[in-house]
Amino acid sequence: METKPAGMLTIDELRARVENSEIDTVLLAFTDLYGRQLGKRMDARFFLDGSAERGTHACDYLLTTDMNMDPVPGYRLASWERGYGDFHVAPDLATLRVASWLDRTALVVCDLVQRDSQAPVEQAPRSILRRQVRRAAGLGYQAMAGSELEYYIFQNSYRQAAAAGYAGLEPAGWYIEDYHLLQGAREEALNGAVRRHLNQSGIPVECTKGEWGKGQHELNVRYCDALSMADRHVIFKQCLKEVADRMGQSVTFMAKYDAAQAGSSCHLHFSLWRDGASLMAGENRLGPVLCSDVFRWFLGGWIAHVPEFMVFYAPTVNSYKRYRAGSWAPTRLAWSYDNRTASFRVVGKGDSLRIECRIPGADCNPYLGFAAALASGLDGIARRIEPPPVFEGDVYSAQALPRIPPTLRDAAELFRSSSFVREALGGDVAGHYSRFFAVEQDAYDGAVTDWERKRYFEQI
Repeated sequence: METKPAGMLTIDELRARVENSEIDTVLLAFTDLYGRQLGKRMDARFFLDGSAERGTHACDYLLTTDMNMDPVPGYRLASWERGYGDFHVAPDLATLRVASWLDRTALVVCDLVQRDSQAPVEQAPRSILRRQVRRAAGLGYQAMAGSELEYYIFQNSYRQAAAAGYAGLEPAGWYIEDYHLLQGAREEALNGAVRRHLNQSGIPVECTKGEWGKGQHELNVRYCDALSMADRHVIFKQCLKEVADRMGQSVTFMAKYDAAQAGSSCHLHFSLWRDGASLMAGENRLGPVLCSDVFRWFLGGWIAHVPEFMVFYAPTVNSYKRYRAGSWAPTRLAWSYDNRTASFRVVGKGDSLRIECRIPGADCNPYLGFAAALASGLDGIARRIEPPPVFEGDVYSAQALPRIPPTLRDAAELFRSSSFVREALGGDVAGHYSRFFAVEQDAYDGAVTDWERKRYFEQI
C-alpha cells in the first residue's frame, strides 16, 4: 500500500501553512449527481477556527437540479413544497490536501449529512459508495480500484466554445495520436502541468498518453482504495478543466463529442484485498486465468448485473453513442483475457490480477460507477455467480452474445424495475436516481437538434 502522498495535509500542517501565508483559502467540495464538484471557498483561518469540525451548509436542491441548475419537481428529498432547506457539508479531513493549481488554496472532500440527525444523505454519490465500501469491509474485503479517464483537448477556450455553440472547434491534434510522442509533446504544456499539479496535490500520477482521436488523451492516476480513487477522479477532472481554462483551452469528458471521432472512456479496474495482499489470484483455472473463487464470483456478479446498473456507467443520452463496433468501446457482454474488444478485460497475474470493465464512459460519476461494480461483485460472491465462459476472438462479431443496453431509455427502465438495485441502494436512493435519469431522457426528448434541422429543414 502506498505511503502518504505528497500534498496531503493534516490540520496541524494546514495551520502552519496558514501562519506562513502559504495558504489562505480552503475549498469544501462535494459532487452532485452528475459528478461535478460543488461547494464553498472558505477563508482558511475561519476554517481552522471551527469549520474543520463543524463543516458548513448547502441548499438541498443541489441533489435535485438538472445540469443547468434548474430545480426539478418530483423528488422526495427536496422540493418547493418542502421549502428547499439545507443539508450539512461535513469535511472528511483524511482528504485534506493542497490544490496546487490554485493560488494559496487547500481542498477537502466533504460528505453530505442531514442537518439535524447527522445521518448520511443517502442519495449523495459519496454516501452511496461509502455504503458499499462498508459492506465490503464487513465481509473482510478492501476494495481497490482505478479509473482511466480519456478526454479531448481543444485550442478554443470554454467561453469561445460556448459562443460558437460548441461547433467548429479546433482540436489540439490533427491526426490520430495513439501513443504518439511527437503529437503528445505538442500538448505537453497542458498535460505536463496537470501531472505536476496532481502529484503536488496528493494524487500520484502514473502517466499520460495520446489516444485514438484527434487531440484525445488519457491520464491515469495510481490505483488505491475505491473511495479515495473516486475522490482523486473528480479532483483530477476539476484540475484539468481549470488549468485548461487558464491556458485559454478547453477539454471535454463527453462520452462521444463527435460521431466521426473515437469516444472517451473511463475504464474501471477492480480487485479485492485483505491485510495488504490481493485476494484475486489462486489455483482455480478459469479459461487462461489462475484465480481464486473470490475473483471468479466477483467477475460473475459484475457481469450479471451490468444491464440493471448500466445507468451508473452510462448516465446520459450521449453515453450510448459510444457503443459502436470497431470503436474500442464494447457492444456485448463478455469477458476475455487481455482483449480490448470485450466489455470485461482481465489483466495481470498474482497481486496485479484485476478486472477491467471497459463499459463506462468518461461522463460517468465515479462514486456511482464504483458503487455499482462493488455491489454487483459482492452479490456475485454471496450467491456464487459463475461468469460466462471466457471468450476468445472478436467480441464485436459474436452475434449470440447479449448486447449492452442500447439507449438511456432502455437502461433507465432496467434500473427502475430492478429488485436488486432497490436491495443494493435502498428504495429511496433507487427512486431518486430513477427520477434523475427520467429527467435527463425527457430533456433530450424535448430538444430539437442540429441533426434534425439539417435533415428536415428543406427536404421534408
